[in-house]
Amino acid sequence: MNSAAGLTPFSAGFGLRRALMRNRGALIAAAVLAILLFIVDWISAGPLTYFDVSFLSSGGATSALAAIGQTIVILSGGFDLSAGAVISLVNVVLASSMDPMAPGASILLWTAVGIGVGMAVGAFNGFFIAVLRMQPIVVTLSTMFILQGVTLLVMDKPGGFVSPDLGTFYLGDAITGWLPMPLVVIGVVLLAWFWLKGTRFGTALYAVGSDPDSAAAVGINVVLVRFAVYVIAGGCYGLAGVFISAQTGSADPLVGNPLLLSMFAAVVVGGTRLGGGQGGPVGTVFGAYILMMVVNILLVLNVSAYYSTIAEGTILVLAALAGSLSHASVLAVQLRAARARLAAWRAGILPSQIEAVDRRLKLAGTPDGQRGPASPPPAFRLRNAETLRYALPAYVCLVVIVIVTQIWLGRAILNPGYWNSLLVLSSFLAVLALGQGTVILTGGLDLSVPWTIGISGIILAGMVNGSDAALLYALPVALVLACAIGFANGFGIAYLGISPIVMTLATNGILQGFALIYSQGTPAGFSSPMLRWFMTARLGFVTPIVLLMVVFVVLAVLLLGRTPFGRRVYGIGNGLRAARLSGINVERTLILVYMLSAVCAAVVGIMLTGFSGQASLGMGDDYLLPSIAVVVVGGALITGGRGHYLGMLGGVMLLTALQMLLAGTTLPYATRAILYGLVVLGAVMALRERRLQ
Repeated sequence: MNSAAGLTPFSAGFGLRRALMRNRGALIAAAVLAILLFIVDWISAGPLTYFDVSFLSSGGATSALAAIGQTIVILSGGFDLSAGAVISLVNVVLASSMDPMAPGASILLWTAVGIGVGMAVGAFNGFFIAVLRMQPIVVTLSTMFILQGVTLLVMDKPGGFVSPDLGTFYLGDAITGWLPMPLVVIGVVLLAWFWLKGTRFGTALYAVGSDPDSAAAVGINVVLVRFAVYVIAGGCYGLAGVFISAQTGSADPLVGNPLLLSMFAAVVVGGTRLGGGQGGPVGTVFGAYILMMVVNILLVLNVSAYYSTIAEGTILVLAALAGSLSHASVLAVQLRAARARLAAWRAGILPSQIEAVDRRLKLAGTPDGQRGPASPPPAFRLRNAETLRYALPAYVCLVVIVIVTQIWLGRAILNPGYWNSLLVLSSFLAVLALGQGTVILTGGLDLSVPWTIGISGIILAGMVNGSDAALLYALPVALVLACAIGFANGFGIAYLGISPIVMTLATNGILQGFALIYSQGTPAGFSSPMLRWFMTARLGFVTPIVLLMVVFVVLAVLLLGRTPFGRRVYGIGNGLRAARLSGINVERTLILVYMLSAVCAAVVGIMLTGFSGQASLGMGDDYLLPSIAVVVVGGALITGGRGHYLGMLGGVMLLTALQMLLAGTTLPYATRAILYGLVVLGAVMALRERRLQ
């Protein structure tokens, strides 16, 4: 008798139910996609035709292909923020390399070139993440900025030429009138995934994503698996770059930037669990087309395209929340804890309702209420040995940069104007370092900084419009808005259990949409004369903002080093469970941390508006990696628990001095992004080596 004949109805039903539960995310995504197709068919002028299906299939193919690569990375327990930059790089490489005079182009050759570029970037990421065991977030974020600089070096503005043969092949029909080629390309990639999933590597991939330590214990080569994951993912990004090149027929150095948010949203909507070990690319493909259908529905309903990032960010948050719901989820735990606190309050047994009694142990041989003789405090050098060890290198390197500037450009060391300019330009990152640095000290990351800066500056400039009197209400409005943004980030992370990366990335997209809607794509208004005076005037040899920054630095040092809030921040960064057991209110502290980060970003938006005289879209884009770079270069540990604001300030001045040195040379602007990425990678690698010694 064969094994199939021996199956009972119960075992067959149990196996089916288990398969349905295992693929629940993909099945739900498929059902949602079917509903959206029905809605599109219903609100359209006529029934969907083959042309409509072909158009929709090509519209979501780029995002779907890139999201497949992102899914494989997330299944292994990682993140990849460089995906959009890889797509842009492949796009400009193809458009700058194809010969417009050639009668035809080899589709296979250029497809291989695009995939090869992506795999090379994936190998770069994989080396640092798998071999050197560095954090995926900081490595891929650094790679993103390096690639953006390389892309601008290849082509600094839209243009170039992509052979029409590429578009004819990838956007045409596999079977005329029946089967669009984009669906065939996605199908081939999914078939390759199914084959890969059935191999030992596929099993190892899910094992590493579920528990890397257990995977290593059973003999899985975790390093090799993680390295291969990023190489494969890079190939998917490269293919997405080829596809978007076929769609556009030319190049745009920024074409891949908007895809990052939709990529993560597609992965989460498709049912892949953030953290790894569960999900797959099939659901991700459905998720990518769901997002595209939502945007198309908004367009059919004559809703502004500015709402697209708001929709994507909202869908990402809701999908991440829905995917994490379970009995053991953070939200479920918080609800049970709230119910227990309510019951304790009704019973009058909350700690705040009980009379305070000194329960400390009495020291032997001392009268009650008295302490024994206090031992002398250790020397300053011993008390601050770790801080000095990790913070001093930034100041040493700063001295080296200033000396090089003096030798190369002259008029630096003894020039008051140089030092004033250095301090003014450092003021923006010095403020951001407090917010982003505090977030990093807790083990998180705030990716909503760029558009928190942008929307704060845009709203302030629009309300002030050149009036000093308007600052009295415009400043509080901008800061209260920042508090609301930070509260939303902190609440989603602390109480809903959403990953800091996902929550702040979604918030950044939502803020971008609101900024576009508020300004209608063209920010209006100007800075007030008083604000501009603070940022650009001179009091002798010093700009007024420098004097304010001295006060800010003192307050920042006291906040993180001398207050209960600062001690709670370090406690959370050193261990979440230990922090809870020691009595720290983790949720409240995290909310305050992200509110502080948002307020710091808003202050920078206000300062930039005063410095330049007006606000602009994307004014905060150049500050994301530098805000992380100065914290890491200043000696903070990217995983949290270690760092000092004075070290971060040293990182701020070091990178600003380096930026001023580069500005005085003939090197192109794109080198700044490359340099920032390399500096962050080098700093993280150096600090990792020191920690292991």
